[in-house]
Amino acid sequence: MPSNILSSEFLRYLVTYSNGEPENESRLPPLSALSEEIGLSVSSLREQLEVARAIGLVEVRPRTGIRRLPYTFLPAVRQSLSYAIASDWRYFLKFADLRNHIEAAYWGEAVRNLQPEDHVKLKILMEQAWTKLWDQPVQIPHREHRLLHTCLYHRLDNPFVEGLLEAYWEAYEGVGLNLYTDLEYLKQVWNYHQEMVDTIFDGNYDAGFKALVSHKDLLFHRNLTEVVATSASDTD
Repeated sequence: MPSNILSSEFLRYLVTYSNGEPENESRLPPLSALSEEIGLSVSSLREQLEVARAIGLVEVRPRTGIRRLPYTFLPAVRQSLSYAIASDWRYFLKFADLRNHIEAAYWGEAVRNLQPEDHVKLKILMEQAWTKLWDQPVQIPHREHRLLHTCLYHRLDNPFVEGLLEAYWEAYEGVGLNLYTDLEYLKQVWNYHQEMVDTIFDGNYDAGFKALVSHKDLLFHRNLTEVVATSASDTD
């Protein structure tokens, strides 16, 4: 796709500079040299550079200068989603619904791509989660929850799916759902997780998909609207 669809001269420059390899990092010339090369004033270039930095395309540091970063979708989603949820917490519910559809749509492809080392990681995460849930006092296995779902989908090699799913977990923490402490609910969730992982080990991916969907339904049956609304009012 031609770079002239971009309205920013600096972004067009980044596309050309990447030489068709957006996953590679590279050092860019100093601001003054860029200004001359692109044909923009330094002030205009600074504005466009800040936009590129905000959406994760470049990094700007005092000692290392300007560096083009490997492409990731997360920073752009994070900026927009954070604004939406700060404006109206109900946007989180809509994004959570989108995330559920994404995970359901990619389940088969994702779990079939998992490697033996991923199976080991899933097993360890399950053991850690159950240890926390049966501990005294009980600990919420949120870290394990996020890492388990991340592990399930990380072999897709799709930066857009990865960015959307990572943004969901950041928002999940941002609205306080990682602090939910209903022990019986948590045990139900992790029973579904155990079923999902067991079916992956057995190669019974259809049964795992059913467990995934049931687990998603459970999330919304916990009166998610009330939980998020309470969390939102606590932070006002």
